[in-house]
Amino acid sequence: MDLPSAVMRHVVDLVTRVAPLDTTVSIFGPSGSGKEFIARAVHAYSNRSHGPFIPVNCGAIPRDLLESELFGSERGAYTGAVKLRQGYMEAAIGGTLFLDEIGEMPMEMQVKLLRVLEERSFTRIGGNEPIYADVRFVCATHRNLDQLVDMGHFREDLLYRLNVFPISISGLDERVEDIPKLIELTLVRFQEQGFPHLPDLSSSGVAALQAMRFPGNIRQLRNVLERLAILYPNKQIDAAMVQSIFRSAVKPSPVNETESLRRSVQGLAQVNLAAHERNQAAYRTPMGGMFDPLPSGTPIPSAMSSALASIEASMSDQNETPFTNQSFNTPHRPVDPRQVIGMSDAFDLREYLMDVEGTFIRYALDDAKGSVSKAARTLGLHRTTLIEKMKKLSLDDSDR
Repeated sequence: MDLPSAVMRHVVDLVTRVAPLDTTVSIFGPSGSGKEFIARAVHAYSNRSHGPFIPVNCGAIPRDLLESELFGSERGAYTGAVKLRQGYMEAAIGGTLFLDEIGEMPMEMQVKLLRVLEERSFTRIGGNEPIYADVRFVCATHRNLDQLVDMGHFREDLLYRLNVFPISISGLDERVEDIPKLIELTLVRFQEQGFPHLPDLSSSGVAALQAMRFPGNIRQLRNVLERLAILYPNKQIDAAMVQSIFRSAVKPSPVNETESLRRSVQGLAQVNLAAHERNQAAYRTPMGGMFDPLPSGTPIPSAMSSALASIEASMSDQNETPFTNQSFNTPHRPVDPRQVIGMSDAFDLREYLMDVEGTFIRYALDDAKGSVSKAARTLGLHRTTLIEKMKKLSLDDSDR
């Protein structure tokens, strides 16, 4: 089951060549294009497939914690270090360490990573004994590392160490031939997650999706398909339905915000939690749950292409927490970000959160008949905090 685009055929060929070796691999491509699934494929078809695959997002960990997260710490190394703590590097021994968004790594950590790559050993914070790093390194970034070197934000010597075998993947807009197969695999994935009723995309619906722009790449395609699955269960999706989804992809107005959020969560509550958890458990296996033993005589490139396609269709939701059949006002139950991010190419998190906050404050004030103290208790805020928020959001009697 091969993906038809020349881009993916080339990627499959490169993965086939480098996977059996311990060569360091660098993966380049825009956000949402599937860099992690390529990293997982390299691991799964390597001699380390029985070992762990440890992904680390270098841009998501605060710089003052990154060293201890990577290398671990000894007991007493710093205040609060009451026991020995294993880092990601040690957890990846015998397997693969995937350094995602390597371009976001602070300069001081780049020096330490360079030493690990040169000496193949590391030391826990507060420790003296070097630990042999029997680890395969795979890194990825959406940024141009050569430009970062020129700007003084990335070490040139580290770039040379990491960029041994580069693999580049383009955005979905440059490989629209893959969209029909990705649609098929994504809908299968929804079914495995417990969606009770799925839509059927007609040829015109598929063609409409191929004609759309996907700046968010595969992640955005999956979001669109999930909206279609929620809005049109058991219906055939034609071009007009697809186009309506894109036409409506604007930021909800504050007036309708609460009801929009309620509908999103209620729609996702159709997902069967037990089926989803069984599926998630499969992804926690060392092989990622995607690579069963191959039948004897199976051509590796063909089998790998199938596996790559399967991972690519499912990677965006691998570590997400499923929604359960709980009501909208369950405490601390967040709105699924996949239903919000991607609704607009110009999505602004700050504006969105301000609109949501304003909507809930208006609702609480209306319910409390204008009593700020009662509204504050409803929202779980101090009265003075609510007053400050009202000032910040310019909420007064005329707004209510």
